[in-house]
Amino acid sequence: MEQKTKILVTDSLAPQGLEVFERTPGFKVDVRLGLKPADLKKIVGEYHGWVIRSGTKVTADLIGAAENLKVVGRAGVGVENVDVEAASKKGIVVMNTPGGNNVTTAEHTISLMLSLARHIPQAVASLKAGQWKRDKFMGVEVCNKTLGVIGLGNVGRIVAERAVGLRMKVIGHDPFVTPENAARLGVEPVSLDEIFARSDFITVHVPLTNETRGLIDRKAIAKMKKGVRIINCARGGIVDEKDLAEALKEGKVAGAALDVYVDEPPPPDHPLIKMDQVITTPHLGASTDEAQLNVAIAVAEQMVDFLARGIIRYAVNVPSVSPELLKALRPYLTLGEKLGSLQVQMLATLPQEVHVEYGGEVTQYDVAPLTLAVLKGILTPMMESSVNYVNAPVIARERGIKVVESKSSRASDFASSITVKVKTKQKELEVEGAIFGSNNPRIVRINSFYLEAVPEGYILILNNRDVPGVIGAVGTLLGQKGINIASMELGREKAGGMAISFFHVDDAVPKETLEALRNLPSIVTAELVKL
Repeated sequence: MEQKTKILVTDSLAPQGLEVFERTPGFKVDVRLGLKPADLKKIVGEYHGWVIRSGTKVTADLIGAAENLKVVGRAGVGVENVDVEAASKKGIVVMNTPGGNNVTTAEHTISLMLSLARHIPQAVASLKAGQWKRDKFMGVEVCNKTLGVIGLGNVGRIVAERAVGLRMKVIGHDPFVTPENAARLGVEPVSLDEIFARSDFITVHVPLTNETRGLIDRKAIAKMKKGVRIINCARGGIVDEKDLAEALKEGKVAGAALDVYVDEPPPPDHPLIKMDQVITTPHLGASTDEAQLNVAIAVAEQMVDFLARGIIRYAVNVPSVSPELLKALRPYLTLGEKLGSLQVQMLATLPQEVHVEYGGEVTQYDVAPLTLAVLKGILTPMMESSVNYVNAPVIARERGIKVVESKSSRASDFASSITVKVKTKQKELEVEGAIFGSNNPRIVRINSFYLEAVPEGYILILNNRDVPGVIGAVGTLLGQKGINIASMELGREKAGGMAISFFHVDDAVPKETLEALRNLPSIVTAELVKL
């Protein structure tokens, strides 16, 4: 009976997202809402994929119980409710859906900005209370005002475009956006301090990180215009809530509009919620029918792509690989893993440094997945636990392995090549590989020895002096031990110097046979690897 790929859904998901799983052969989806952590811990080990929104907290404790889990899919952007480090250590991919609610969140930002400018929620509440106080709600136009956008990513770009349409002067700060790209959006790129000094309205659209936590604090507010208005539809904690409350009381900040908070839901006595000049909404940035449909379908399709086809999109803890890129890189992924595995088996210990250099046509691609393949190859033979592309960099970091990646324009005999140099305290080993034809990996160099070897199966690797009779003696000994040689490749520095020999054998070579080989005249080293 075919084993099903089981998907657990613990937060509400649009039916169209569930249908993606249900119509995929071999998949089974279970919707289990409202479970407590203790109940989740009992069942999570059964599942290969786990779909969440913001309601479920995926803790290290739950991840530890998730024996079969391969991927956590967040229907939305933020993954603050997922212990990404714990997931990475266990080799679990964490995905989000950054594009599904971009427009919705941007529109909510613009809505809050306009509401802030014209006191719309306060005026509505006043009228519903039977009051008619037009003078109390005198507002300002946004036309010709300066909007400072901090973060010109997916949402920030849309906010900027909408604001330009409102004839606002838009300035922006994002160190990852070039001046040319900012100009195409109609945004003047400026420093963060200029955002603070020049803006009438400030909106933040950055993730919550150690660098952005408290980005808008007392010191930042001190640099702002008197009467500035601040909007946060990104993440709670980017704006220091205590400092903002003080600035509102002092009149430095004229108003604020918040959709996100440090604690969600915020406590009833939260000072900002009680203030008349603050508009607060309960994290509605992604709350439209269209956005929920988009993220539900997106997360389901991404998880099916990964679990069924190995395609990674929008992962937060491993480089994403599109179908097109995967097709182009697949032979190099195999080659990289083989090179890493070969080296660590030859050294019989983990290296302290790994240098990976790419040359030729492969340099046109994002090579980050290839470096992960090399790391996976290096770590797998030496680890008791499973190693994959997700946890390989975590394991390497924990073991103090320095990894350096580079691209080279130097001339080569091959259209594309990968060179991996590893260092231990005592040794250095450099191996170069290339792709022959469309998808045939080959080892083409080990240190200064050139050869052409297929990295597959059991390989007996000998370092020997280049003198007559060596190959015959090795063949005779292996024959006496009942070990068949399938093929062999040779490389040497110069006639009569040192040489390297690759013997592809059908079965593993016992330790006593390796010792016998090492005792043969002219044999310097003899090692067995399995690729």
